[in-house]
Amino acid sequence: MQAMKKVVFPVAGMGTRFLPATKANPKEMLPVVDKPLIQYAAEEAVAAGAEVLVFITGRQKRSIPDHFDTAYELEMELEAKGKHEMLRIVREVLPKGVDCVYLRQPQALGLGHAVRCARPVIGDEPFGVILADDLVQTAGAPVLSQMLEVHREHEASVLGVERVPEDETHRYGVVSSETVSERLSRVNGIIEKPKPAEAPSNLAVIGRYILTPRIFDHLAEIGKGAGGEIQLTDAIARQLAEETFLAWEFEGRRFDCGDKLGYLEATVEYALHHPELREAFSAYLRELDTRPRD
Repeated sequence: MQAMKKVVFPVAGMGTRFLPATKANPKEMLPVVDKPLIQYAAEEAVAAGAEVLVFITGRQKRSIPDHFDTAYELEMELEAKGKHEMLRIVREVLPKGVDCVYLRQPQALGLGHAVRCARPVIGDEPFGVILADDLVQTAGAPVLSQMLEVHREHEASVLGVERVPEDETHRYGVVSSETVSERLSRVNGIIEKPKPAEAPSNLAVIGRYILTPRIFDHLAEIGKGAGGEIQLTDAIARQLAEETFLAWEFEGRRFDCGDKLGYLEATVEYALHHPELREAFSAYLRELDTRPRD
């Protein structure tokens, strides 16, 4: 079995739910405390052993490659001023030995189309997909690393899943599955954004995937699905007849940072765990809670 060394980041979306903040700035560059969402996603991929990060971009996304590029002028200024810790942080945004590839998605045709754009770089290898909107806070191994262990043990594609309220199934791809062990099940069906009455379960796919290159053939053959877009879920549904897909109920707490409330919740929780901020921020929240309300 080939090792997973490449991870795809679909980042071409417009981020309309955060307008006007995302009018000129990609939603993936929105900061949670002191890192943009895309950096959290890249760090998760690198922790799982990724050596090539493949960004599927669109218009007005220049700040993403700029973020991962070397900022010579900034580094020189920090070094001249003796700000060595800040210099280290800037230099470690992208670890040594990790390469970035940027591909343009020419049309906004959905997640499936964005993943399909990565085919020339992925080639004939298993690969990961991370949606930066889904930020997951874990006490141990990051989600993609958890899934990689499942992938290695069972030599199968793996979907990151969590149980969601039944009235929210219309927001996700939802699987039907058979239990294999605690947190692990074998997928036997998947539907994109089903109405609650039509959902096979409340086990929803979140933005983490480990896939085999066979998915590209199905993505090339399927037409538009839900929302008039090429859906990754539809390609997975076709591939289920050929290969095993496993669903992993990850350990951790997911924040939907494509949603304003989820983004604010993530900011608070990450601030409460930040080594430089947690004590002062906790004190501020306690003080805030005692203030009289209008």
